[in-house]
Amino acid sequence: MNKPLDHFVPLARWLHWSMAVALLAMLFIGAGMVASVSTRHQWLIQLHKPLGIALLALAVIRLGVRLATRQPPLPADLPAFQALAAKASHWLLYGLMLTLPLLGWAMLSAAGDPVSLGAGVRLPPLLAPDAATFAVLRTAHGYLAYLLFCTVLVHLAAALYHGLIRRDGVLRSMARGR
Repeated sequence: MNKPLDHFVPLARWLHWSMAVALLAMLFIGAGMVASVSTRHQWLIQLHKPLGIALLALAVIRLGVRLATRQPPLPADLPAFQALAAKASHWLLYGLMLTLPLLGWAMLSAAGDPVSLGAGVRLPPLLAPDAATFAVLRTAHGYLAYLLFCTVLVHLAAALYHGLIRRDGVLRSMARGR
């Protein structure tokens, strides 16, 4: 029988913290992008596209690592509704980390705007250009970005609750190794 883990595997921890920084940057870049008509607007757009695709690739790898490795168990004394909320919020985060970049890519395709990754590398369009589809996808992308931001804030609050109030090792399991 396998002994319960105290920590996530190093690759899972690295992906978690790298993506946390990149996701927060992406959310603020996106917010600045839609609120700006300055000369920085185009620069923010050109930063947002490849960062979104990079986050999509990392999310796929992260999901693979999650499915291929064991995770530390939640504390045995955690109330059932909190354990369910933890599991549901993690899967919501994974879903949003996969959906938002794909939705952004589809949105840009519907706008007839290529997704350039730099050095002349362009991703193929996911959809044919269509203004009505673009409008729907842009609205959905915005709302889901807000949902991601709120979910990240709840995740952060839960981590701090476990680390500072319960002191049950949940935060420590992702914060550092042995």
